[in-house]
Amino acid sequence: MGKATFRGGIHMYDGKDLSKDKPTAVLLPEGELVFPMSQHIGAPAKPVVAVGDKVLTGQIIGEAAGFVSAHVISSVSGTVKAIEKRLTVSGAVCESVVIENDGEYKTIEGFGVKRDYTKLSKEEIRGYVKDAGIVGMGGAGFPTHIKLTPKKDDAIDYVIVNGAECEPYLTSDYRMMLEESEKIVGGLKIILRLFENAKGIILIEDNKPDAVKKISELVKNEERITVKAAKTKYPQGAERQIINVATGRKINSSMLPADAGCVVNNIDTVISVYMAVAESTPLIRRIITVTGDAVTDPRNFSVRTGTNYTELIEAAGGFKATPEKVVSGGPMMGLALFDLNIPVTKTSSALLAMAKDEAAAMPVSPCIRCGRCVSVCPSRLVPQRMMEYAENFDNEGFIGLDGMECYECGTCTYVCPAGRRLTQSFKQTRRSILDERRKK
Repeated sequence: MGKATFRGGIHMYDGKDLSKDKPTAVLLPEGELVFPMSQHIGAPAKPVVAVGDKVLTGQIIGEAAGFVSAHVISSVSGTVKAIEKRLTVSGAVCESVVIENDGEYKTIEGFGVKRDYTKLSKEEIRGYVKDAGIVGMGGAGFPTHIKLTPKKDDAIDYVIVNGAECEPYLTSDYRMMLEESEKIVGGLKIILRLFENAKGIILIEDNKPDAVKKISELVKNEERITVKAAKTKYPQGAERQIINVATGRKINSSMLPADAGCVVNNIDTVISVYMAVAESTPLIRRIITVTGDAVTDPRNFSVRTGTNYTELIEAAGGFKATPEKVVSGGPMMGLALFDLNIPVTKTSSALLAMAKDEAAAMPVSPCIRCGRCVSVCPSRLVPQRMMEYAENFDNEGFIGLDGMECYECGTCTYVCPAGRRLTQSFKQTRRSILDERRKK
């Protein structure tokens, strides 16, 4: 029997060889750090410090300001230098707390204290996760304490750890599967304590055989946890695909994973749950892949949130060639940057610098109706027809073709021989439709 997979998707050069074999390096920041109050889906956090205040590592500097929100926590000790709007990865400005790092990294009381999570109640576990400010670190940024609090605990059948890491060039999850595998298993065991009926599945693509082997060995005596290897294909790591491949169940845009009896978390999110619950350490660091053919020494860094992106490039030896494009994230779903003077946040995953912008160089021509976009779409949509409605600003027609089921993975744009910017148009149309719905 072949390995699990899904219909559609694409295979491409993944660029992971640039950084995957180098151990993660710890990078301590210098100078000021910037903490945007919106690093998650939902209401921005509210600053609870003032200019001139002394702060400690692990201290809450922004409190969750609503049900769907998350705390923002200082990753260093120092002095609050400013509370002002600063540039973020999206290109927009956001209210941020600016802290001058004193280089001492003094911590709050109780920081790093070990806990026996087997003696904690469900409420205590969820409380520690909330206090730690943990959000989905696969990119979405949904507050994790909410995800771990579905309507009915006993309705959850599967807790899935997403170890696919299908986005090209990214290797941070892979390095964590090798370097912090015990924390991954420990974090999953903590989450399983919340759901008595659930089984744990750690799904890893088969281009990471050493990670599959190592974690399989760790869980060989765990009755409730299995490791599942999936065929390597993009976008395997998308929530809908990971649920379908791991369990055979399906969800759509109007459903949550919990509606299919599933809870899905990224590798680094599960590690963060372990650190918060078992080691009293809030979310103050990210593992960032700094890579691309324009980078001198591509590798992964364990870096404090708030650190400036320019420090990441410097730590990787700087640019060996002037990049035509720099992306925060991967080439398929990342955001192109026009300025590197932005901070690492909870949802940062990679910094990709490419010597040539091949996508921009490709000429755009009319659709030749080859159907390639249809064959690779993981949501089984018809991008060719969707594009016609998007270009004519026909939102109703777009909805009629199930266009809202698109999650902007970029596979259609990648394979289009006419170089049409399908994904970008769908993103704009979907945003327009969501704006209309909010107004109503």
